[in-house]
Amino acid sequence: MAELLQQEQQDRGVELDISQFCCSVCLELLKEPVTIHCGHSYCKSCIEGCWDQEVKKGKYSCPQCRETFKSRPVLRRNNMLAEVVEKLQSTSTQMASPSSALSCASTADVSCDFCSGTKPNKATMSCLTCLASYCPVHLKPHYSVPVLKTHQLVSALIPLQDKMCTEHNKLMEIYCCTDKRCICYLCTVDTHRGHRTVSAAAERAEEQKQLIVSQKKVQEGVQEREKELNELRQALKDFKSSIQTAVKSCDKTFDELIASIKRKRTLAKQLIKTQEKSAVAKAEELQLQLEEEISKLRQRDTDLEQLFHLDDHIHFIQTSQSLSTSCESLDVPHDAVVCPQRSIKTVTDCISELREKVESLMKDTWPRISATVSTIDVVLPEPKTREEFLCYSCPLTLDENSAYRYFSVSQEYRRVMSQTYEIQYSAHPDRFRDYRQVLCKEGLSGRCYWEVILSGHSWSVAVSYKDISRTSYDSEFGKNNKSWSLQCSTSAYTFQHNSVSKAVSGPKSNIIGVYLDYRAGTLSFYSISDNNITLLHKENATFTQPLHPGFKLNTDGSWGSSGYFAEIMKI
Repeated sequence: MAELLQQEQQDRGVELDISQFCCSVCLELLKEPVTIHCGHSYCKSCIEGCWDQEVKKGKYSCPQCRETFKSRPVLRRNNMLAEVVEKLQSTSTQMASPSSALSCASTADVSCDFCSGTKPNKATMSCLTCLASYCPVHLKPHYSVPVLKTHQLVSALIPLQDKMCTEHNKLMEIYCCTDKRCICYLCTVDTHRGHRTVSAAAERAEEQKQLIVSQKKVQEGVQEREKELNELRQALKDFKSSIQTAVKSCDKTFDELIASIKRKRTLAKQLIKTQEKSAVAKAEELQLQLEEEISKLRQRDTDLEQLFHLDDHIHFIQTSQSLSTSCESLDVPHDAVVCPQRSIKTVTDCISELREKVESLMKDTWPRISATVSTIDVVLPEPKTREEFLCYSCPLTLDENSAYRYFSVSQEYRRVMSQTYEIQYSAHPDRFRDYRQVLCKEGLSGRCYWEVILSGHSWSVAVSYKDISRTSYDSEFGKNNKSWSLQCSTSAYTFQHNSVSKAVSGPKSNIIGVYLDYRAGTLSFYSISDNNITLLHKENATFTQPLHPGFKLNTDGSWGSSGYFAEIMKI
């Protein structure tokens, strides 16, 4: 029938979808169509049935768009829509013919109850009044005979027998709320007597409300997932772009390092060659001097040898004095020549030392580079083990300008200790005045992990915005909307934010690990013992400013003892 109607509409140049003229409550062609204020149209009986269920609420809504009305709208028949629906029904009846609309029913179809023969036609509509299913040909009387026009027609999606009560063989038109099943009217006075029952239409309207709520949640879920999908696509795009940038930066850095090493190699070779020329020139000069000295000495040796053979005593004495005088002045100092291998070895030793230092630096730095690269991902997984958390460890230093006046801060700015005497700090607007607290200098806005070792009666591990109050009650960690605090003692844990406290259970430890995923909006506290990590509390929040780690030391009457401290562990 729908195919015939579509063909007729195409022949007439009109494009209509028969589903546009179906009631969204009963999903059938509109009967006595009415249009409410929001513009949606329904069967008069369907919308009245829905609103009958909302009388107790005191407000009425559209089942489709959920627009509410303070008072129950007055329903008036939409004459134009009624005429269109009537023409659609008459047109579909006129176009129904065996040659164009009929098809034999398969095993999955509902068969026409009035077709004769071994191959009945496929039923398109079922009549809940006649309790029979009809093909388009046998359905014609229901559109033309006045008494049959009042019958309730539904699409023949399932056999009518499935809608019949198996006990009384009557149409199931009632829903038993007690047993949560459809029944016939005879069941209400028989097996379901005393049960709470409503009409099937009323139950449908009620369940449709629930389905609308569920559909709304599904649609919200779809929107949320689509948003996440778009964010993931953008993250993947940004990730690929950042990877390309990182690779280029890596190439540039290593190229610069290689170029720098090559320049130093060239410079070292130049220095060696220059020193070689200078040293060779000096050595050659010394060589000439030595050769000249040797020649002079040999000449003296010859003269002395000849002197020994003279017979004239006077001439011997005179000559001997002159030869002995000239022999005392030598231009070249003794031990002027050093071992060249020794001087060269000092150069090679320096170069070898440079190589060892570079290799040691690379060996020490590479594990950190490797670990950092291994944490890069499009979708970052939540760390599970302490080793995985340590990949996000960040160096922290205490801000001495924020330390309470009875706090002393170590030279490494990692330990704060409570004292019995006041520290002479300079006046500073960041200093906590009323509570034994201190903040770190670093503001965190990524994935970060740190561990704190604590000693004393009671303490707090916290994170806070930089602009937290430094005076009055509002300055205590956890007592405002600018800080999140895990209060620890020897007997219990308590999480606090904006003056709302939650008891926290977990193994007792004097080492607390803190993990912040700023973008995901999660802050987690862990108990650390023997390299084992146990979650104490995980808080979800929307952070609007960088978070500064902080610590608070409470007093038990002996708070000035030397063992009362909090220290950021070096990991």
